[in-house]
Amino acid sequence: MPLHRSLVAVGVVILLTAAEPLPRKHTNVERLAPERLAAVRAGVERLYAKRVAVPPRPGLTDYKCILHAHAEDSTHTGGTLPEMLADAKKAGVHAVLLTDHYRPPTDFIDGRWRGLKDGVLFIPGSEARGFLLYPSKSILNRMELKGADFIDTVTADDGMIFLSHVEERKGHPVDGLTGLEIYNRHWDAKRDPASIVALALMLTDPRQVASLEKSLRQFPDEVLAFQCDYPTVYLDKWDEGTKRRRLTGVAANDCHHNQVFLVKMVDADTVLVGTNVEPDDKMRRVSAALRPGIREMTRGRTAGDVLARLDFDPYFRSFRNSSTHVLAPRLDEPAIRAALQAGHAYVSHDWMGDPTGLRFEAAAGAARAEMGDEIRLAAGPKLTARLPQPACVRLLRHGREVARAEDAAAFEYTPTEPGAYRLEAWLRLDDEWRPWLYSNPIYVRG
Repeated sequence: MPLHRSLVAVGVVILLTAAEPLPRKHTNVERLAPERLAAVRAGVERLYAKRVAVPPRPGLTDYKCILHAHAEDSTHTGGTLPEMLADAKKAGVHAVLLTDHYRPPTDFIDGRWRGLKDGVLFIPGSEARGFLLYPSKSILNRMELKGADFIDTVTADDGMIFLSHVEERKGHPVDGLTGLEIYNRHWDAKRDPASIVALALMLTDPRQVASLEKSLRQFPDEVLAFQCDYPTVYLDKWDEGTKRRRLTGVAANDCHHNQVFLVKMVDADTVLVGTNVEPDDKMRRVSAALRPGIREMTRGRTAGDVLARLDFDPYFRSFRNSSTHVLAPRLDEPAIRAALQAGHAYVSHDWMGDPTGLRFEAAAGAARAEMGDEIRLAAGPKLTARLPQPACVRLLRHGREVARAEDAAAFEYTPTEPGAYRLEAWLRLDDEWRPWLYSNPIYVRG
C-alpha cells in the first residue's frame, strides 16, 4: 500500500510537505557540453518511445498555442510574420497570440494579422505596462487609463490581461486579471549572466565555435533549453494568487528571433560579438590580447566579414521550447479566449515530450471539473490524471506538495481540504530532473 492511501499511481509514491524543485545535477554551462546534450537527447528519445495516445475530454481538442510572441514590432525583434507563420506550421502550433510592443500611434489591434492564416489562428495583442493585453477591439485611445479602469477596459467584451515578467513586479496585485505568466524563457536568461559570458567566450575561440555549431545542428532544442529551470518566482506568485481567486497560468514564449549570435571581423586582432538585432556600434569588441584564437578566426578574412553565425532561437525552436496547450471545442478566437479565461489550459516544454492529451480533472458523481474549474469538497471529489508518457508527477495545493508519484502515467487523489490543486510533471534526463509541464489548478471549494 502506498504511503499516502488516497493516491493511487503507477510507481513509487512519496508524501512531502513543501513544494521544493527537484534537485539538479548539472550547472547551465555544464549542460552545454556536447556529451550532456547528447545524453539529454537520448533520454528524450527513450521516454518518447513509451508514449501512448491519451484522447482529451469529449468535446475538447488540445490546441498548442503561443502567447507572448513578437514579429515586426520593434528594433530588437528579428523575425517577421510570414516567418512566424511558416515556423508555426512546422512546429504544429494551432494559434499564435501576438504581443506587439506598444508603439503609439500604431494600433496593435487594427491592421495586424487576425483570424486563420493558412490554418494557424492569429489573435492580436500587445505587451505593454507590464501585461500581455488581448482586448477584443481597439483600445488605442484608452491606453493611458490607470489601475482598475485600465484592466476593466482591456477585459471588456471577452478581453484578456495577463501579468508579464513577474520577476519585475512580484508585489503587483492580481485583482481583475485573467491570469499571469508562470514561465518566461527570458527570465531564465536574465538570471544567468554567467552563461552569457561563457557563450561570448566560446564564440571567440575557433574550436569552441565549431563545437557549438555542431551542437546546434545535432541538438538544437537541447541547446536552447540549457538555461531552463524551475520558475519559482513565477509559481510562488501564482500559487499565492490562486488562494484567493481563479487565475489562468500561461507560458510566456517571449519569442523575437533575436538570438542569432554573430562574430564580425574588425581587423586581424579584433572582432565584434553580438546578435542579429544589434548595430555594430552596440556589439562587444573583443581583442586577440584577451582571446588569442581570434587571430585564427580572422586569418585570410576581410574586415566586415561575418566569421560565425549561430541561430539559437528560430521561431520553430522557440515554439517547441515552451507553449500553452488550450483545451477548447474548436479553433476560433471566441473559443480560445473562453478556454483561456476558464483556465482550461496547461503549460509545457514540448521539446522534452509531446504532452498532447494530458488530462487532469475531478469527478464527484455526475459532477465533473476540468483544469480551471471548481468542484465542491462536500461532494467527495477525486482528482485524476492521465499522461501520455511516464513522469514524476507532483500534486500541489497552494504551492505545497501533497503527493508525488514517480514513473507514473496515471493517478488519482482524494482531497481532504479545500484549495487550488495543480499538477506538475518532471522528466529525468541525463540523470537530473527537469520540469516538463504545469497544469492549471482545479479549485476544490469548501
